[in-house]
Amino acid sequence: MRQIFGDFREDLPEKCLMISFSPCSVPLQQRWCNNGLAADFVANYLATFFPPSEDDPKSVQRQANLKSAISYIANELLENATKFHDETSTLPIQFGTYLLQNLVILFATNCTSSSVVHKLESVIETLINSDPEELYIQHLENLAEDENSMNSGLGFLTIIQDYLAKIGWKIEPLQPDYNLVLVTTMVQITV
Repeated sequence: MRQIFGDFREDLPEKCLMISFSPCSVPLQQRWCNNGLAADFVANYLATFFPPSEDDPKSVQRQANLKSAISYIANELLENATKFHDETSTLPIQFGTYLLQNLVILFATNCTSSSVVHKLESVIETLINSDPEELYIQHLENLAEDENSMNSGLGFLTIIQDYLAKIGWKIEPLQPDYNLVLVTTMVQITV
């Protein structure tokens, strides 16, 4: 059964920038390094739609801030999609972006197991039902106490806190294999 959580938009145009990664083609460590390259590419690409103005000296800083935000968010989405992608799946990890007037939408889709999805749903429930600022501080305190803590959801909290972004998820079972699930994580940021 398909589920939607948080701020997930489905009313999007067909045209978008889409990048697909074949998880079987290179080792995980190399894919991990490529995430940063892809994130920077997307940030630089989107920044061209918001060129600095000679009449507004602050526009250069605004463009730099936008590139930084998009790069961080894209990298976080790609890292999560890579980390939680089921190694037995031959389906690609997909990353895409939409630009709608003053809204940038970034999303990543990966295939994962049902057991991983149950853990993700718990993280989502906590994110949706908690005050983001309090949860962020709690995660940082937990990290200070235990450096080996996984702090699941800290990247999502950083996106919400630092970039005032909206996050949503779509979870869809794959037919006929109900043990594998497609997860799409979407981040919306106003520019």
